[in-house]
Amino acid sequence: MLRELTIRNLAVIEHVSVSFHPGFHVLTGETGAGKSIVIDALALTAGGRGSAEMIRHGCDRADIEALFDLPGQHPVWETLQRIGVEADSEETLIIRREILAQGKSTARINGQGVTLTMLREVGEHLVNIHGQHEHQSLLRTEKHLEWLDSFAGENILQEKLTYRIHYQQYQAISRERRELEEKSRLGMQMLDLYRFQVEEIEAAKLKPGEDESLDDERRKLSHAEKLMDAVTEAYDLLYGTKGLSALSRALTRLQDIVKVDPLVLQPLVEQLQSAYYGVEDSAFQLRDYKENIEFNPGRLAQIEQRLDLIHSLKRKYGETTEDILNHQLKIKAEADQLENRDELLRELAEQEETLHKELRLQAEKLSTIRRAASRVLAKQIEQELAHLQMERSVFEVKLGTISMTISGADTAEFVLSTNPGEPPKPLAKIASGGEMSRVMLALKAIFSRIDEIPVLVFDEVDTGVSGRAAQAVAEKLSLLSMHCQVFAITHLPQVACMADHQYEIRKQITQGDRTQTSVTELISVQRVEELARMLGGVEVTEKTRHHAQEMLTLAQRQKNA
Repeated sequence: MLRELTIRNLAVIEHVSVSFHPGFHVLTGETGAGKSIVIDALALTAGGRGSAEMIRHGCDRADIEALFDLPGQHPVWETLQRIGVEADSEETLIIRREILAQGKSTARINGQGVTLTMLREVGEHLVNIHGQHEHQSLLRTEKHLEWLDSFAGENILQEKLTYRIHYQQYQAISRERRELEEKSRLGMQMLDLYRFQVEEIEAAKLKPGEDESLDDERRKLSHAEKLMDAVTEAYDLLYGTKGLSALSRALTRLQDIVKVDPLVLQPLVEQLQSAYYGVEDSAFQLRDYKENIEFNPGRLAQIEQRLDLIHSLKRKYGETTEDILNHQLKIKAEADQLENRDELLRELAEQEETLHKELRLQAEKLSTIRRAASRVLAKQIEQELAHLQMERSVFEVKLGTISMTISGADTAEFVLSTNPGEPPKPLAKIASGGEMSRVMLALKAIFSRIDEIPVLVFDEVDTGVSGRAAQAVAEKLSLLSMHCQVFAITHLPQVACMADHQYEIRKQITQGDRTQTSVTELISVQRVEELARMLGGVEVTEKTRHHAQEMLTLAQRQKNA
């Protein structure tokens, strides 16, 4: 349940902190006092969309904080664990939402930052808000199938998952077949070109990196004479009188006198010995390299011709030999597909037909479950409507058949007859505003037992309802509050008197000519006065007070019964 709600700088609310209780709560007050702002604040903590326009004028941010007490087995704890939020089921769940004047917003659960998507996922388990215009969604027939499937629950969940897997497989094969057919029409014109390109590349017998190695070999062959002259001269210098011979003589002279001053001369002798062996090794390598220098104009011509061929292929098919070979593989696959298109199309068509049959069977399973669920749902809604002063109403879920979609092959439409002898018709054609509100309340009553959502909020669900029907709506809300916490904004005293707790929303003008909204829990005489105002309007008399007190007494007697 919602234990506490704190609001700062939201619209005309400067600061409000309200504690709540189990049971049925009503929010009452004059039109425009700010009742819906409280509901908007609660919606923000459940992941609702916020904007900078919601911030109180002159403030840089708005803050909303909600405290929830929830049983240990509630599904929200599993959701929190899955999204990585640390939470103890034995402690209070704290949700905080902050909206900045720059338009950004932040959300925290138990002090840990979360994304708006994560907050919505958590909020779906905590709060269900019926807005002033939500009953209009009953007129959108595309929503009716979603409600029916929600009512079917676990019975249809696994079958829908299996169906969707088959549907995606069927769509993939069907798409592949259509693409191949389209390619076949266009590709036959390209087949000769593909064949020519494949043959041209295959005839070249390219190897990955071949052009780089040929460039290296060409560079050496084209500069063979310069290489020979330079290497020969370097070798002669090293083996001449100024090369190894000079080093050898210098080393001999030092070895003759090293004993005179060994501390200084011995390291020098060792350095010269190392240098001598290093130069000698370099000279041997130059000699071997010189012997391998090749003068081969014929080979150079072959390389030039080969590189010209590779460069020609690069201009057509890619910047490197690897690109050319990859292009060959790609067009060869496309050419093979075109050449074997008839066989491939036949195989795809067979797969498509097989998957279509399986999909049709899965769709029929969904339809069977939906037909059974529709009968139960219709019966339960009729029972709920009977409690809402619509005893003679006939409610049906009309199922139709369409081409298979991601949801199956069914359509669903809620139809209603409020007058005996009249056939059920679409809600848009026969239901009044009050009847629509009661149908929505009946649905909420049914789904609240399925969803396990601890907080239900109704923003003027009694719109268009009066008299005995209003009393029936009040009793239904009171019954709902026996297994979840219920909040309702109302202008009807019949609804307000049935609440366990009543809060007055009042708008005032402060000394600084600023508008400010307050929320006050009413007790005893205060509640009688507010009910009397709702009954009598501007002027409250002793008769209206007496009537208000009588309504509270009768309401308590009704609840006790």
